Amino acid sequence: MLNPDSTILVTGGAGFIGSAVVRHIINQTQASVINLDKLTYAGNLNSIPSEVSQSERYIFEQVDICDREGLERVFQQYKPDAVMHLAAESHVDRSIDGPAEFMHTNIIGTYTLLEAARAYWNQLPASAKQSFRFHHVSTDEVYGDLPHPDENSQAANHLFTETTAYAPSSPYSASKASSDHLVRAWHRTYGLPILVTNCSNNYGPYHFPEKLIPHVILNALAGKPLPIYGTGDQIRDWLYVEDHARALYKVITVAKVGETYNIGGHNEKRNIEVVQEICKILDELKPIGRGALHAPAGVKLPLQSYADLITHVTDRPGHDRRYAIDSSKMQQELEWVPEETFETGLRKTVQWYLDNERWWQNVLSGNYQLERIGGQA
Repeated sequence: MLNPDSTILVTGGAGFIGSAVVRHIINQTQASVINLDKLTYAGNLNSIPSEVSQSERYIFEQVDICDREGLERVFQQYKPDAVMHLAAESHVDRSIDGPAEFMHTNIIGTYTLLEAARAYWNQLPASAKQSFRFHHVSTDEVYGDLPHPDENSQAANHLFTETTAYAPSSPYSASKASSDHLVRAWHRTYGLPILVTNCSNNYGPYHFPEKLIPHVILNALAGKPLPIYGTGDQIRDWLYVEDHARALYKVITVAKVGETYNIGGHNEKRNIEVVQEICKILDELKPIGRGALHAPAGVKLPLQSYADLITHVTDRPGHDRRYAIDSSKMQQELEWVPEETFETGLRKTVQWYLDNERWWQNVLSGNYQLERIGGQA
């Protein structure tokens, strides 16, 4: 068990989930954070607000997890009590278009981090060595997909558990499955005290807009088409990112070494339902109004609702039909349950994007221009 005032090395702490973890630790605990991030296109230090970044318990280090020398310097300089490994390439479409970066970061990067952590851990005194933790944060996509209700009347009884066999479908999920196996192998072979968590689809504030929910919100506000892969019947379990951050901190502080935990939001939704709900909330909070938007080609005028912008595009190759997490182990062993329903979390998320235009305009002023083609998170 970690002490309340421990120092935690968080990799990928400028990313979406990583920044939520950093904010949670600094705002809600007594622990200190070393935020280690390469700052790729999706890394954004603006996701760390000033009240967090100016804390005496927060330090940022721009280091690539593939840089062994840089990692060793950070371990020796700050002497962390635990590692929370969230750094990863995470977008499925990008992994299909260019898998090499995913193999390099998610597999070689995890290997390099494991070796740096193992070398550091071996040098620790006995008491510190016993309390050290390496927490690897992964995805439910490593399990492949589940029966869909349209094809199997008993689909609701099928959920991903901690013992579900791996069957990744995309280069992204295959790279994450590989990194999961590496982490467990380092525990079995070398005794490194590890923990693994696999989460469902996250959403919430500070989400990079290539992912479904922020992409739809910002496209809708810009009057652009809202692209949906196929019919939009793909089902995902949605987890509010701040609920996930609470879960991850609970795992790193109290969970038993060597265990795996699935973290889900108990919110199965079809992609088309998610988009329709976003449109409904936007219709309420920021009505279109006459002439407020210019309809894209192929969309009928006048626009009555943001839902009029929904368009269907060719489905992604190898698209998983359904994900659903059984997180009962988290509830029973660690007494964690999500605080947000999908409805409350989604409303908070839409409102956050309406209230924080400067953040997402800064993102859009860079290399990313809402070019994403489909509706998968």
